Amino acid sequence: MAAAGLGARIILHRQPLADDWVRAILFVLSGGMIAFLFDRSRQSLRAALDVKLAAVEAAESRYRHAFERAALGFATANDRGELLRLNKRLSDLLGYIEDDLVGRRIDELVHQDDRALLESSLAALTAEAPWFGSEMRLTRSDGGTLWAWLTLSLSASDTVPSDSLFVVVDDITERRAAREALIAQNEWLDLALSAGRLGTWRIDYGQDLISGSRQFWEILGLSPMASRPLSDLSSIVHPADWGKLASPSGTDPRGANYDVEIRLKRPDGQVRWIALRGREENQNGRDQRVGIAADLTERRQTTLLRAAVRRQEKLMLEQRHRFSNLFPVITAIVKMLDAPEGSLAKFKETLVERIHALAATHMLLTRSADGSSTIRDLVMQELKPFSDAGRTIVAGPDIRISGGTAESFAMIIHELTTNSIKHGVLGDAHGKVEARWEFTSAEAGDEIVFEWIETGRRRAAPFRRPGFGSVVLGVEGTPLVGHSSQFEVREDGLRYSLRLSSKEVHA
Repeated sequence: MAAAGLGARIILHRQPLADDWVRAILFVLSGGMIAFLFDRSRQSLRAALDVKLAAVEAAESRYRHAFERAALGFATANDRGELLRLNKRLSDLLGYIEDDLVGRRIDELVHQDDRALLESSLAALTAEAPWFGSEMRLTRSDGGTLWAWLTLSLSASDTVPSDSLFVVVDDITERRAAREALIAQNEWLDLALSAGRLGTWRIDYGQDLISGSRQFWEILGLSPMASRPLSDLSSIVHPADWGKLASPSGTDPRGANYDVEIRLKRPDGQVRWIALRGREENQNGRDQRVGIAADLTERRQTTLLRAAVRRQEKLMLEQRHRFSNLFPVITAIVKMLDAPEGSLAKFKETLVERIHALAATHMLLTRSADGSSTIRDLVMQELKPFSDAGRTIVAGPDIRISGGTAESFAMIIHELTTNSIKHGVLGDAHGKVEARWEFTSAEAGDEIVFEWIETGRRRAAPFRRPGFGSVVLGVEGTPLVGHSSQFEVREDGLRYSLRLSSKEVHA
């Protein structure tokens, strides 16, 4: 352009001016600079574009590789639900080759029982709700069923391209089978717990919460809840048993067994015995207890009833034995008495007095189950019918004996007295009995040694066959109360001894 302008200038004016040459040179320099800059910019843009294209191709290659090698099944589909492209994992899951699946509709691969859910979910896909996921059964090429988590999502919200759906298939067949097995196991466990009238529970001391199964709350007489504050149970648990429940052991609880029984008064007024068995744990720094609960009320009532029946049977046996021995005692008293100066009235008066003394002994035996007495009183009451004749010696410190021990000890004295009347020296007019007891030493808590010594002529050999009296005295075993009983029969009398521990005496 500069050369053309200069040439025209020469033609018109025959000779170029100096200014024209300057302008031409400037034009040439400016044009060259512009061309140089334009070429550099074009090269830079081309290089940047090449880098961008390479990055896009690399990203596409990575995504393509991830799409093909993914552990999940991937596919794209058009707006009619026809598969356009899929990865190898999806074809392996369904048992098809890739070409057989291209063009097939998604609903053809879904089990017929789940197609209605698929159609309704597809119809609900919008720009506001562009995806959905659900468990569905897919049909394999061999007719088998595959449980999968199927996710469908719209790939665009403003426009609808040919591949408008993105499909993700996750095989959950094993997880589904494990979950169903766990559900079945829990159902069996619930059935077993329900049949055994057991309830499961958990106490979180860090949050002061107790949770439990429906059966657990029924045992407590409370409405079923997921959990409730542990302190709420303080109103129904017996105060003496609240400490067993309200706080952890205080030592390292991990794996420690927990086994207690508590009493509670249910809201309906029933008093129940509850067993809590389990273990102690520590999770995230919080002490916890977990286990099962069982209602022991009926079992305890049965045990108490059986114990009451056994006590009643034992009492009836003792009473029958006492009364069977009462008549020989009365007979011996009658034979031993003489009518003073031939006075029948005096004889009757003395006889009635002895019988009253015998009745007092039996009344003392009856009362001793609830009260207490001393060893001396028990011995004196039993031997009173014979002590007036100077045929008895009673010696020993004042020792109070209480509860069932007093009754059992009185039974032993009664058996010794009855045996002496039937077979021993009290059946003879000249025999004597000495009853004495003492501590083994002066120290507190020592044992007591009791001795029964008969001197005189015995009437017959005792205990021809083991009977109730032999059991009471412990002739061949343990006596009714005490221990270390010794029974020695001689021609001129009898000697019997036993030991009583301080725990038995003050029980």
